[in-house]
Amino acid sequence: MHVDETATYYTATKKYELSFPSLEDDVQAEVVIIGGGFSGIHTALELAEQGVTDVVVLEARYLGYGGTGRNGGQVMAGIGHDLDAIRSDVGDDGVKAILALSDLGPQIMRERIAKYNIDADFRSGYGYMAYNARQAKTLRGWENDFKSLGSPYEIQYVEGSDVRKIIGSDVYQAGLLHMGGGHVHSLNLLLGEAKAVSEIYGARIFENSPALEITYGERIRVRTAKGTVTAKKLVWACDGFNNGIEPELHRSTINVYAYNSMTEPLSAEVIRQISPIHGAYSDIRPVINYYRVTNENRLLFGSSTALVEHIPSNLKEWNRKLMLEVFPYLKDVQIDLAWGGPMASTRNLFPQIGTLRDRPNVFFVQGYSGFGVTPSQIICKILSEGILGGSERYRLVSSIPRASIQGKDKYRAVLVTLGKVMHQTSGYWHGRR
Repeated sequence: MHVDETATYYTATKKYELSFPSLEDDVQAEVVIIGGGFSGIHTALELAEQGVTDVVVLEARYLGYGGTGRNGGQVMAGIGHDLDAIRSDVGDDGVKAILALSDLGPQIMRERIAKYNIDADFRSGYGYMAYNARQAKTLRGWENDFKSLGSPYEIQYVEGSDVRKIIGSDVYQAGLLHMGGGHVHSLNLLLGEAKAVSEIYGARIFENSPALEITYGERIRVRTAKGTVTAKKLVWACDGFNNGIEPELHRSTINVYAYNSMTEPLSAEVIRQISPIHGAYSDIRPVINYYRVTNENRLLFGSSTALVEHIPSNLKEWNRKLMLEVFPYLKDVQIDLAWGGPMASTRNLFPQIGTLRDRPNVFFVQGYSGFGVTPSQIICKILSEGILGGSERYRLVSSIPRASIQGKDKYRAVLVTLGKVMHQTSGYWHGRR
């Protein structure tokens, strides 16, 4: 089945009618960035704010075509799925340093929205939900971890009948309310940032300009169909849409598909029943359900297949079934839109940044593994520090090894299925099942 590439909640409700030309000339730049999603635009804006404004961004289709325009809009704490997966690589002190960055993503997002007056429908309030006692115990640990960071926002663990104070569902045993998180219209956030980086700082953005050939060297040359960019540094920011053009990066991620749906507009009463905090939620299982209410009083609900990797034959009905498991009283609600798309995942489910082997002027960022909306803010700030000369946290994150995934092109669905089975099994022993 074809997964629709354009009809999403975000494209239907975007507030910025931005368009950029295709590259039809030979241009020079300090930095060229390939990819016009969160990674590319975040990095361009970070660099511009630090004085590097001679930046060119090349987008193969249009800004937000990839994961940025297809996600759930969840504003969550942290970076990766499970920091224990990288403990052997960075040690206990490294894990503590990465944990300390947990609140940085929402903070950057709030500050950027305010600084550039971006209309992105940001709402505070996030609920991490537990189905059973093992997961409730995990949330208790998260509560201690989050509070130890000195967050200025309310963080509250609830259980039993008090769960109803944050969500209108009877399927959960406990929840962790984190008012530092929330939800955002991710495409409007991206377009607002693109408007700022191009109009205020003068960065050049080109859409419908896929990179066809890259010549590495002291000066890097990127060829498109009708033009070229020659730059001192290059940033690969394609995530799930590398498509093999850079083999070294292509080998270390594998695409996993996620699917989202959007209901018809709901009454204010039903919205209050679903979400007393008008917030966003996810459970903490290895493959999560995630959902939120929108400013238009709709419910946006998403997930991925729990075990066997496949594209459901009817996305609306597949999403409806999951939604009704949580909110059975929505049985008569119509699903207006459903969509899906690939997200680049890594073996350790932690994002990757660094430089290509023996190419110190070629940087990359990829592999958010389904958690990219907020962590991309942190990761791209750290990446920009590396581009500008380095920092301790850039050295820490870029030191995490990238494991190749053999056979991914031929056996993608099989390998993803095996990965999900392993992830689900590990989740049981780590209090996530």
